[in-house]
Amino acid sequence: MSDGTADEADGTDSEPEETAEANGVVARYRETETERLLTFERDGQTAAVAQNIEGYAMLKVRPSADGDELERYYGFDMAMDHAAELLRVSQHDIPVPDGADDMGM
Repeated sequence: MSDGTADEADGTDSEPEETAEANGVVARYRETETERLLTFERDGQTAAVAQNIEGYAMLKVRPSADGDELERYYGFDMAMDHAAELLRVSQHDIPVPDGADDMGM
C-alpha cells in the first residue's frame, strides 16, 4: 500500500496528493519527480494541466494525466479554460487545490 511518498527510482509522487471538489468536479494536485500535475474529473470526462517540477515552464494541457499534450499555455487562466472545455463546464466551476494555485508563468 502506498503512503503517497516518492520512490525516486520510479518517478512516482513525491508529495501527498491534494484534493478539492466543487460543482461536480474533482481536482487533484500532486508532484512527481519531473512535474507538477493538476488533474480533473467530472462525469467520466478528464483533463490535466502539467508543468515542470521547477515551476517555470509553460503549462501543458492533456486529456488525462498520462495523455498526449494538446496545447501549451503561459498563463494558468488559459490552461484552465482549455481544461474546462474538455470537462464541458465553465472555468469558474473548476476547483483548484491550494498547492496548484501558483502554476503558470
